[in-house]
Parts: sequence; structure tokens; C-alpha cells
Amino acid sequence: MHPLRFGYAALEYEIAEERVSALARLGRRLEAALTALAACPRTANSDRKIHDGLVEQAGYALWLFVVQREACGLNKIDHVIQVYGVPNEVVARMGPLAMPSKHPTRTIGAAEARAPLF
Repeated sequence: MHPLRFGYAALEYEIAEERVSALARLGRRLEAALTALAACPRTANSDRKIHDGLVEQAGYALWLFVVQREACGLNKIDHVIQVYGVPNEVVARMGPLAMPSKHPTRTIGAAEARAPLF
């Protein structure tokens, strides 16, 4: 085998290993988020905030896992939802976490606004 082909094949193998490793980590993260959500009772008003936070975390974990699966060529989200027993409320909240802005929003004038780059 030519040395360049061998090097390329070794690199492809390492990339595939990392994809699978990341998928496994994100699967464990999703399982942990779903377990925490299942353990949270839905009773009092203060518990509702905790529950909503856990749903948000599980939705984020689901999103990360699905994105990584797609990077590995696995595109069926239905399978993930069925195997992991993902509740509908988590599926509805699937996506990135909303991050509050560190800086207060301020209005900018026309002179400060940039023209679009497209």
C-alpha cells in the first residue's frame, strides 16, 4: 500500500472513531437528561420551574445527539425517540439552549449600523 493511502486511511479511521465516541457520549448525556426529567415530580409551582428546566436540558441533549447522528449518516429521529422513550414535551423543545445576553440590548443609530454582507 502506498504510504499516502495508508496515512489517509488511518486518518479516516481516527475520524470515524471520534464520531462514534462523540455519539456515545451524547447518547449517555441524553439518557441522563431523560432520567433526571423522569425523576422530577410534577406537583407544586416551584417544581414546575425545575421541570421546565429539565425539559429544556433534555431538549438540548436530544438536539446534540440528533445532530451527531446525522453527522454519522444516521437520519431517522423516529428511531431515537422510540428507543430512548423521549417524551413529546422534550421533542417539542429540541434545539439549542436560549442564552441570555450578557450585555443589555441597546438601539444603534443608522451611522453605527453596517450594511448587509450579501
